[in-house]
Amino acid sequence: MNQHHHPLHPLAAPCSSCSSPSSSDNQPSLSRRALLQSAAFAAAATLAPTAPLPAAAIPSPASSTPLPTGRPLRLKPALSYHFWQKQEKTSWRSYGALQTQAELDQEATRIETELKKLADQADFPIQLLPLDRVANNDQAKQVLAADCDAILLYAAGGSDAVYTIAAAKTPTLMFLRHKSGPHYLWYEIAHWRLLRNNDDTFAQPNMDADDIVVDDYAEILWRLRALYGLKNAKGTKMLAIGGLVAYSQPAQQLGPPCAKNLWNYQIQTISEDDFAKRLQKARDDPAVMKAVEQQAADLLAQPNVTLQTDRRFVVNSFLALNLVKQLLAETGSSNFGFANCMGRSVISMLDTPPCLLLALANDEGYTAYCHTDLSHTFPGVLLRWIANKPTFVCNSHFPHHGIFTVAHCAAPRKMNGKDCEPAAIMTHFESDYGAATKVRYTNGQLVTAIIPNLHCSRWQGFRGRIIDSPNNPACRSQMDIQIDGDWKKLLKTMQGFHTQVCYGDHLREVGYALKKLGTIEWENFSA
Repeated sequence: MNQHHHPLHPLAAPCSSCSSPSSSDNQPSLSRRALLQSAAFAAAATLAPTAPLPAAAIPSPASSTPLPTGRPLRLKPALSYHFWQKQEKTSWRSYGALQTQAELDQEATRIETELKKLADQADFPIQLLPLDRVANNDQAKQVLAADCDAILLYAAGGSDAVYTIAAAKTPTLMFLRHKSGPHYLWYEIAHWRLLRNNDDTFAQPNMDADDIVVDDYAEILWRLRALYGLKNAKGTKMLAIGGLVAYSQPAQQLGPPCAKNLWNYQIQTISEDDFAKRLQKARDDPAVMKAVEQQAADLLAQPNVTLQTDRRFVVNSFLALNLVKQLLAETGSSNFGFANCMGRSVISMLDTPPCLLLALANDEGYTAYCHTDLSHTFPGVLLRWIANKPTFVCNSHFPHHGIFTVAHCAAPRKMNGKDCEPAAIMTHFESDYGAATKVRYTNGQLVTAIIPNLHCSRWQGFRGRIIDSPNNPACRSQMDIQIDGDWKKLLKTMQGFHTQVCYGDHLREVGYALKKLGTIEWENFSA
């Protein structure tokens, strides 16, 4: 189990990779006042001025190290059973083993051993709570009272207690044995009695067939990974530098209420003026500048990094990143963005577009995306926690011949969650200024692509493989992805604009997490 626990959540930051009406030098269609009113739930407090981050507290980012993990998933296991009493000349027992105390004790030990092995093998932290043995409703209610994120019910036998636990609002998985141990009663009856309530129509509101697993702990593990990702995505604390500015009008209007009511985000804003004053204070500190100069030198000394822009832009990116990290620590946030990331005010303030600093933040385990656009922040944050890898927010292109091209300038390098891909540090494309990453992605790499719509109500996803990292006159980091799925249906039904891309196949986890979250529709073109 990965022990690199992140003290926060990831950060969601905007980058400056594509032009849009809301990120130009002109004012967006909503005024800043109307914008902040539309996100009234976000904390508008002005952060108290603080001293710049001490030079000794500025570490150089490490490569070849895993990303930090999030809060552990608290798992409550329960074993339901019933001892039958023999009766003469009548049917007196149902299916299933575990008919003696010794058999029950043996099964409890087996479960505890299996769960410890599962937790040790998991690539995310699981906190195992004590196994409860459940033979009646009172004991079932004790399971429901546990402080946990998920319940894992081993339904060996029993009746009322199983229904009580299945009705829990806490996400519940059921594990059944066919060949892996003593035969379970509910292997026979879970479908028609529990899910269909002795009928032909599904009637269980809180569980369905996807919540029941037979024998296979690998099937349990990916579902727990989905719940772990959802736990860490919900309640994300976001720092919006300059306020909330989405890339589209629907996301501008619908993102803030979705963040509050569905994802439980906590959003705090800081003005560009306040950020600029703090940045200047840091820039005036010789010790801080010496430290960030060293960080820039360490990055540029990496054998798979080349510099194709002015070195000062790299230094400026590290200077701004360290100030952002100080503000995140002050606010308890892990998600940040610059509202006007492609505009003159931010580029002048940082003396670079924020592309490189956003890429670096993602490589450290935060989430940092272009603009403070919640519509693409939601899937990026969820994917980061499910995969424990950075996610690359990028522009979608017109699907054709099974190919899907994406591109952006704020591109993380640690895409496998550990090692940095080769990259050139170049200017941001649209401004031809500053520092941005041109990442050379691994051909043949399996990826997950999630396309959220602009209304924060539907996500579309597919699995694919990188077939090229082209050099088109466009945002610097580019992927051509061969779609594994119904690309023609995607072409005809695609919504949204920005896409979140992550190494590996995480479609089933995303779909399962969204089902537990509710409200957001999910369409998987690789199913």
